[in-house]
Amino acid sequence: MKLVSHILIALMVLSVLLAACAPAAQQETKFKVGQVTDLGGIDDKSFNASAYAGIEQAVNELGIEGKYLESQGQSDYAKNIQQYLDEDADLIVTVGFLLGVDTAATAKANPDVNFAIVDYGYPDCWEGAVVGKDCGSDVEMANVRGLGFQTDQAAFLAGYLAAGMTKTGKVATYGGIPIPTVTIFMKGFEAGVKYYNQQKGTTVEVLGWSTAGNDGAFTGNFESTDDGRNFATNFVQEGADIILPVAGPVGLGSAAYCKETGSCLIIGVDADWFDTAPEYKEVLLTSVLKKINVAVFDTIKDAQAGTFSGGNVTYTIADGGVDIAPFHDLDAQVSAEMKAELETIKKSLIDGSLTVDGVLAQ
Repeated sequence: MKLVSHILIALMVLSVLLAACAPAAQQETKFKVGQVTDLGGIDDKSFNASAYAGIEQAVNELGIEGKYLESQGQSDYAKNIQQYLDEDADLIVTVGFLLGVDTAATAKANPDVNFAIVDYGYPDCWEGAVVGKDCGSDVEMANVRGLGFQTDQAAFLAGYLAAGMTKTGKVATYGGIPIPTVTIFMKGFEAGVKYYNQQKGTTVEVLGWSTAGNDGAFTGNFESTDDGRNFATNFVQEGADIILPVAGPVGLGSAAYCKETGSCLIIGVDADWFDTAPEYKEVLLTSVLKKINVAVFDTIKDAQAGTFSGGNVTYTIADGGVDIAPFHDLDAQVSAEMKAELETIKKSLIDGSLTVDGVLAQ
């Protein structure tokens, strides 16, 4: 009997120990994803926030462990990426053009770790560029997926809409920093206005950007709402009544000005500002959507399943990766004719019979 009792006690102790160890083991094997933000912070209501929304979806649906590190300056990029390496992250998501060099350098040094970079792709070098200084890589990398978005297609729709809605005959756009992921919006917006003029025989003017001159208005940052307010003030003084800010949180300053003065409407970027900045919904015409959250979630799902692949993935209007948001509270102000024309244009952009570059070249 004593032997049986000892065996039962031993089994009970063993079961308790196993139960205590189970959560720890489960936690250790959790798939880890870390995001490094670009300037503007995680609550930028733009690309950083949208990328993290994809991670949060993966936390809820895939059971991963997800976190973020905010970059206060460009010197934080490499440091934040390294922190995730030290924590044995399985996938590191970096956000934005400015992280291109640091992401590539770290990925090359750590080929067993997967990376995804939003709004960027490799190779990114040009003739005479120094790899690791001017550009990130002159080849694709098997452990890096570039997530790109054909946002000029969606911005084309927004430009056409703005041209049809303006009462002053002038619309405006501006950017945060003159980098390709910003100017692609401005280029598409200008093309949409130009196409409206071609179709309607009008002369709506775009302030703040010229593709022909490769020149435009930029605040030089993605943080200052005061700059957004000042730019909106200046554009309205020049006659514009619809503004597309491509500058993250800076654009909220423009939205605030439009709301307070009633002198302009705003077009949001990246996410639907009706949801992310509802305090400005009464002056929000639409938003140019870039579904970063979908791209990030898809990438996490692939990485967790072991089907991750490097190279570049570009989301377009055809696959729903870019689009314009509903008109929400201003829907009644958009005519049925305009809505039908936008649908026709969208179909033409999808089948390729209409292109941004084609319109700008005319």
